[in-house]
Formats: sequence, structure tokens, C-alpha cells
Amino acid sequence: MFWYVILGVLGTLFLISVILPVPRRIWAFSLNTAKYFWLWVADVLRIRKLWYVIRGKGSQFTRLTRPVIFRRFCEDMGPTFIKFGQIIASSAGLFPDPYVKEFQKVLDRVRPFPFEDVQRTLREDLGIKVDRLRDIEAKPLASASIAQVHTATLDDGTQVVFKVQRPGILGRTTADMKILRYVAKIVARFKKGADLANPVGVVEDFAATLREELDFRKEAANLERFNEIMVELGHKNIRAPRPLADLTTQRVLVMERFFGVRVDHYDEIRRRGIDGETKLVAGLRAWFQCVVFYGFFHGDVHAGNLMLLDDEDIGFLDFGIVGRFDESQRWLVIDYMIAFSTGNYRQLAKVMTDMTELPPKLDMDAFVNDLKETYSPLLTLSFKDVNYAEFLPGIQRTATRHRVKMPKEFVLITKQLLYFDRYAKALAPNLNVFTDPRLVLGMMSDIQKARMEFEARKAPAAKA
Repeated sequence: MFWYVILGVLGTLFLISVILPVPRRIWAFSLNTAKYFWLWVADVLRIRKLWYVIRGKGSQFTRLTRPVIFRRFCEDMGPTFIKFGQIIASSAGLFPDPYVKEFQKVLDRVRPFPFEDVQRTLREDLGIKVDRLRDIEAKPLASASIAQVHTATLDDGTQVVFKVQRPGILGRTTADMKILRYVAKIVARFKKGADLANPVGVVEDFAATLREELDFRKEAANLERFNEIMVELGHKNIRAPRPLADLTTQRVLVMERFFGVRVDHYDEIRRRGIDGETKLVAGLRAWFQCVVFYGFFHGDVHAGNLMLLDDEDIGFLDFGIVGRFDESQRWLVIDYMIAFSTGNYRQLAKVMTDMTELPPKLDMDAFVNDLKETYSPLLTLSFKDVNYAEFLPGIQRTATRHRVKMPKEFVLITKQLLYFDRYAKALAPNLNVFTDPRLVLGMMSDIQKARMEFEARKAPAAKA
């Protein structure tokens, strides 16, 4: 009887561990970890290679490097880990280069989920209002790790797109983040030099970004805020899609559909006779003004999120990730940009160390010289001659050499340069954003105006 009770208790505990989200994901994490550990062992012992040879596929054999194992592991673990892998892929300099290159493979490998799940979520979240959506295209326009996008027509004939979250994504990501936090703490404790990379901070930032991305009402508010800012700044030809408030929930976002050409479709841009350089300068100026005046800006400006519209406007898409700076952070970033663009490397070093903790025994002169070596090409070369893919890694190497932590505000701003590199070389090969008078003079004017507004706000407070 005793053993039956023990078996019953163990069976119950096992069922609970399979049913509850966190224990279930721990099972998945453990099983996948074991799977890839033994695959790695088999690879080291040449057993995998022998297996391929026996099956007559010896020519297809490739070694399982650590980046390959980690990438496959993330794919097996699902959306949360794939999303984290995509961040690695777009963060050269923050992660080792072999991992960045390997995770490029997950940027467009997200399988769509069934259309039946899309319909179910629409019915559950929109109720009878779902009838306003007509001619819904079953094939997704895009499929990502968190959601996928479909096209539709409203009952009044307006063409729209809508985002729908993956089924069960909230519960799964909540469980997965607990696992990632635990792993990050282990890495921070046992990995040499991990304090500079700050794995716990990286995971916490990822968790905060993910929470915001998983509430489409916040993205709708970001879209509206960006459009308000563009109106206030007088940019009549730069906008984001207008969200439909009555058709937006935490899991569903319906918005205006944009028609045009992606900024990296160079042949089509040339065929249409579009002045790509002028458009690029206008988009960069608007992005910079958002930082200077509002501390609010699009934080994921890759080519897929920037369009040249059929009506000649510039369209910014996907506001799931935005940057927000408080007053002190905003001025640090502004000071960083001024020091950067004027080649004042000592001031640049001071700003970077003001953004974070000053490392003990920092050789400021050596740090300044290394920053000059890293940054100076950006002030003398045009886009076509600058390799931005090596720029952020170079800064990271300089920071690591002097044990200066990379502030997340600095990383978020600088990271956008990596995206610009993908299309600026074709749209404006002779442009240098740090010396072009249209941008530099405009930037200095914007900063002066922002300082005057800041001083005007401080004056009444000082008198009080």
C-alpha cells in the first residue's frame, strides 16, 4: 500500500509539473539542454560524423559549434528564445561575433501559426466588432516570434492590417523569462568578464521590452504619440500607421495599411525615380528630433520598418520597441552626440563614463586615444566606406579593454547606425550624417532650441 501511495504522489507531482507553465517550460529547457549536450559529446567523440558516413551522408556533415548548438536550442524552445536570438542577431558588439552571425538565421525563420487561431483570437477579443473586418487574407503578410500580420478591409472599404499574438504567448514568455533570469545569474557568477556584459541586465531589459511588446494597446499609444510629435515638429510628410482604438486590444492591433516600397528595395526606388538621399536625411532628422525634444523615439529602425510611401510620405512602422529617456538621460545622450559629431573625444569619454560607473584606475588618456581610433573614421568617411557592422564591436572592444560598461542608453542610440548601414550605402553612398550640413546644422539648431526650452522650464521652478 505504501508504494502505491508513493507512486500516486509522484504521478500527481509529474502531472502538475507538466500542466503548470513554469514547471512545463523547465522540463522543456532541461530536455533540450540534455539533448544538445549529448549531441555535442557525440560531435566531440566523432560519433556524429561516423553516423553520417554510415548513412552515406558524409559530405553533409558539419561540426556542431557552440553558436550552432545555441541557435538550434533557441529554435526548439520556441518564440521567447527565438526573439532573444533575434536580439543577439541585431546586436553586433554586445555579443560575440560568431553568435551574431549564426543568429542571423532566425531573423526570417518563424513559422506562421494556423489561421483558425487567428480567427479565434479575433472573436474572443473583438466580439461582435469582428464583423467590421472583411476580406481577411488567410495567408499572413508577415510572421514574427510574437505575432503575425494579416490584411483586411473594413466595412467602410478602408484597407487595414492587423497584428494578432501567438496563442498562449503571454504564459509561455512569463515562464521562459524566469528560466532566462536564472541562467543569466549563473553566467554572471561563473563566466569570466561577464560583469561588463551584464547578462542579468540584458535579460531584464529584454523582459521589460517583451512585456511592452505583448500589450498592443501600448504599441497603439506609441503610434499615436509619434504622429502627434511629427505634427508638433511640422513634419507633414512623416508618419506612422493610424491605429483604430475601437479595434485594438492587448492581443489585437488593427491599423491603417501603408502602400509603398521598403527602404532597402533599391531597384524599385530607382525605377520610381525617388530621391532616396533626401528622404533618408528627412527621416534621420525627424528621428533625431524625437530624441532631442521628447526623449521618445523609434528603437528598431531596420529597413523593414521604414517605407517610402506611394504618396511620397515617409512611413515608420512597428512601434513595439521605442526608446524613452528621462531629462537627465536625454541630455547625456545629446552631449554624447555633440562630442561624437565634433570629434571631442575627451568629452566623449567623460560622457560615456558619466552614463555608467567609473571603473577603478581608468587610464583616461589611453581611453580617449582608443575612442579616437574607433570613432574618427565616422567623421571622415562616407556611408559607402564605413563598415558599421564592425563599428559597435570596435566600441565594445575598447570599452572592455578599459573595463567601462556599455550603458544601455548609448547602445540603443548607437545600434540604429547598424540598421542605417543596410540601406544608406545604396540610397546615399556619399552622405556622412556627422558632417552633412543639412543634418549637422539642423542638429545644432535643434539642441540649442531644446536647451532654451529646458532653461525656460527650470526658471519658474528655481524661483519657487
